[in-house]
Amino acid sequence: MSVTTGPATVGSEVNAERQEWMRILASADSVAVEDAWEQWQPKPHTQNIRGPEVGLVMIRARTDSAGPRFNLGEATVTRATVRLHGEPMSEDTVGTAYVLGTDLAHSQAAAQFDALLADPAQHDRVIAEVIEPLQAAQTEQDQARRAQERSTQVDFFTVAREHE
Repeated sequence: MSVTTGPATVGSEVNAERQEWMRILASADSVAVEDAWEQWQPKPHTQNIRGPEVGLVMIRARTDSAGPRFNLGEATVTRATVRLHGEPMSEDTVGTAYVLGTDLAHSQAAAQFDALLADPAQHDRVIAEVIEPLQAAQTEQDQARRAQERSTQVDFFTVAREHE
């Protein structure tokens, strides 16, 4: 039995792709991610390896972009690690997700999709049926938010005073 953790090929391009799809899964509406998992057929068997569990992470920041680091504060995150096996998986895969907040089901579903994305037989289908629609919804939501912000923008101007 072989177990794949993450994408089958290793390289910075693949890591960048994985970072992008994990960003989309983590920042997407939790109901949309959970619904996508509920509608996924056929479902492989899921084994929880870790969590889902809630914890805290320390947020670090810098002044300017080169200043010394300092602790900004703590944020609540939920993490989950799962192993998917059985049909329709071509091999056992492990997926991990960290999601800001305390939504256990969101992190579980994101980890399950991460594991599906690691399976070469499922990768393209997950991208087409889950990642791209979530990304489109996020883009649409961002554009609507920007349009609303622009509609309330106030332009301040000053009138130059003439000096005698």
